[in-house]
Amino acid sequence: MPLLVVGSVAFDTVETPTETRENVLGGSAVFFSYAASYFSSVRLVGPVGEDWPEEHTRLLQQQGIDTTGLQVVPGGKTFRWRGKYLPNMNDRETLEVHLNVLSHYRPELPEPARRAKYVFLANGSPETQLQVLEQVPGARLVVADTMDLWIRETHDELLELLRRIDGLVLNDAEAKLLMDDENLVRAGQGVLELGPRFVIIKKGEHGAMFFSRHETYVLPAYPTPRVVDPTGAGDSFAGGMMGYLASEDKLDPATLKRAMAYGIVVASFTVEDFSLDRMRAIGRHDVDDRMAHYQQMLSF
Repeated sequence: MPLLVVGSVAFDTVETPTETRENVLGGSAVFFSYAASYFSSVRLVGPVGEDWPEEHTRLLQQQGIDTTGLQVVPGGKTFRWRGKYLPNMNDRETLEVHLNVLSHYRPELPEPARRAKYVFLANGSPETQLQVLEQVPGARLVVADTMDLWIRETHDELLELLRRIDGLVLNDAEAKLLMDDENLVRAGQGVLELGPRFVIIKKGEHGAMFFSRHETYVLPAYPTPRVVDPTGAGDSFAGGMMGYLASEDKLDPATLKRAMAYGIVVASFTVEDFSLDRMRAIGRHDVDDRMAHYQQMLSF
């Protein structure tokens, strides 16, 4: 089934304890769409500036990603982010953010994108996410991401969004901030009361928690020993999950759980190199092989 993602397309500069990479391909919509492409066709919508190289567009297209919605803003510059990871490779500091074309972006979806049945509103302002939501009235499943900035500065708009979506993905610190509760289980259950049918709380190297009105469970992270760059892992997780759901076109509890497991497996590849470098080196068979090992690991 058609899958749509609307979000950022970026140049990232990433500093880790051992290495720095300048101006590599990044952005929430990029990581999401590449991860989702192992399972389903996906349409990417987002803005870039005139500094955007055509080779990046070709890279996405070669993976089967529809870039019709990639909007080049005349005279604009592409969103840039610079971050530094601490030695534990979980915590990071944002050193620079240049919104550039994202600062005044108002999404206008191409006609085919408006017919998408599965929609992911990647990290962005709730106002922008609501604008997308208005353009996909026939969507079967809408899932959104958010971050601490929007929780603090656009709280009312975020609450409106939560009343209108099916699922929310956020990390553990964001869930605690949103609900003003240090207990993660209470926080997850509290977010459910704000409107979504399910909530997924990402816990980095500790996996992810799923909350719905019928069940709560935790899936661990895949134990990869090679963590090079965690940037984009959360978006890759969401991409793998949503891509699998779109491919199956089912939303029963068993399919949701398997989709979440696939998201965890895809994210485990993302962290093994910078940008998309590791994901470019694998195919669906590699994902399925690791998924089989992950299932075996969880069986007892």
